[in-house]
This record gives sequence, C-alpha cells and structure tokens, in this order.
Amino acid sequence: MFTSNPFAGISALIPPAVMQAYVVLMVVLVAAGTLFDVVHKGSARYFFDNWRRSQGKGARQLGGGEMLSIAVKTGVVDVLASGEFCNTRRRIAHLLGMYGFVLFFGASAVMVFGYPTPATPTPAVVSLLWWLGGLMICVGGYWFWFFIRVDVAAEGRSPLRLMRADLFILSLLASATFGLLWAYLQARGASAAHVFFGLYAIATTVLFGSVPWSKFAHMFFKPAAAFEKRVGEANGTAENLPTQTRDDPAQQQRHSMELLRGAPMDMGLGIKREAPRHY
Repeated sequence: MFTSNPFAGISALIPPAVMQAYVVLMVVLVAAGTLFDVVHKGSARYFFDNWRRSQGKGARQLGGGEMLSIAVKTGVVDVLASGEFCNTRRRIAHLLGMYGFVLFFGASAVMVFGYPTPATPTPAVVSLLWWLGGLMICVGGYWFWFFIRVDVAAEGRSPLRLMRADLFILSLLASATFGLLWAYLQARGASAAHVFFGLYAIATTVLFGSVPWSKFAHMFFKPAAAFEKRVGEANGTAENLPTQTRDDPAQQQRHSMELLRGAPMDMGLGIKREAPRHY
C-alpha cells in the first residue's frame, strides 16, 4: 500500500491528461491568487516603500557580503527552521506541516506527470514520500488545531469554532486526510474509495483556489519580510523599534519578563495571570 501510486490506480477512470491539466490549473490559481492578494493588500508596495525608507535612515550601510550573509541566515533560520517561533511546540507543528506540504504535493506532481499509469512503475520512494508528507501534515495540523491554537489553548474556546482565517489549515488538513483515506481504501479495493477521492479533489481545489481569502500567500512574501527585518536590525533602523538579539531565546525571555515585571499578577482583576507560554 505504501509503495503504490494511487493516481496510477485511478487512471482507468480519470485519464492522466485530465489529472495533469488539473495540477496545472491549481498552479495557475495559486499564482493568480497570490498576485491578487499582493495587489489588493498593497503588500509589495508597502514592502518596497518601507525598504527605501529604511535604506535612507540606516545608521550604517551594509556591504554586499553582509547582505548575502543576512540572506543566507534568513533562508536557513527563518524559512527552513521556522526560527520566528519561540514556542517549541508551535515550531515543531509548523515544521511538520510545512515539510509535509512540500513532500505531499511535490510527490503528487511527480506521480501525476512522471508515472501516471501502471505501465510506468512508480519508484517506491516517491510513494513513501507521498504517504510520509500526508501523515506529517495530519500530525502537525491536528496537533496545532486541537492543542496549540491560541484561542483554544489560551482562551478556552472550542476547537470546533471556525473563522475565515482557518480556511487554509482546514482545507490543507482535509486534503491530506481525504487523500490518505482514498489511497488506503483504493489499495484495499473498497467501493468507498471513489467517494473519498471526490472529497480529496474538492478539498484540494478549495486549498489552492482560496488563496486570496486564506493564509496561503504568506508563505511567498513572509521570507521577504523576514529578510527586511534582519536588514533593519543590522543597519540600525529596526523599523524604529527597540532592538534585541532575536536568536537568543534567553535574552528574549528576559526582555519579556522585564516588560511584565511591573504588572500585578492578577492584572487588577483578582485573577491570577497565566505564564506567557503560547507565543
């Protein structure tokens, strides 16, 4: 089961050309949705305007070598390691979801375009990566949804409470969950497999087609924002905010406790304040 290509298994019902056209359409939807999101929110204009202002206000000019070093550090720490998360559980859940997303949908594209039918045997490692990616999405996503979300863990709200901001994580979880169930049932020859394939297709379409209304687009411009922040810290502008060593968790914690030291533990409400552990 873990070494079979579920897309090749359904190729007798859905022609490979249709599946390949669907993948291309999803890529187009993501590109168009991201551009719409950037234009609608003015993210690109804000970024470049802020970049020009910060370059003029910097206490010192950064050389090419230092800029390259900052770019590499941004890629390794902020992007690949999700270094912006100080909470360890939240970082692990995010990394599981991020790398699971890359494996799950990357392997899907490889199987659909490279091995679309049983006539072209799929390497076992590709199928294994597909299963591993889907399981990583489910583990990280459900862990986040039921145990880490701030409104659930800190505010005591029900995990069944839904908002538009939840569209990305819910559609991603639905896509991975229905996809894995479809592949499992198809491998067992169950008649319900087609039902779950339909649910998988719907969830995936919602995931990639709802970019302007979800958090999907942030994965594209978030690295640029992280790079700009590091440049601001290096040249002294820091967006006019107090600076601190962001790579030193102990210093960050000391800074947070200094801000809270003067506040009463009950915040004047007679209720003991919970330790700041959610962000």
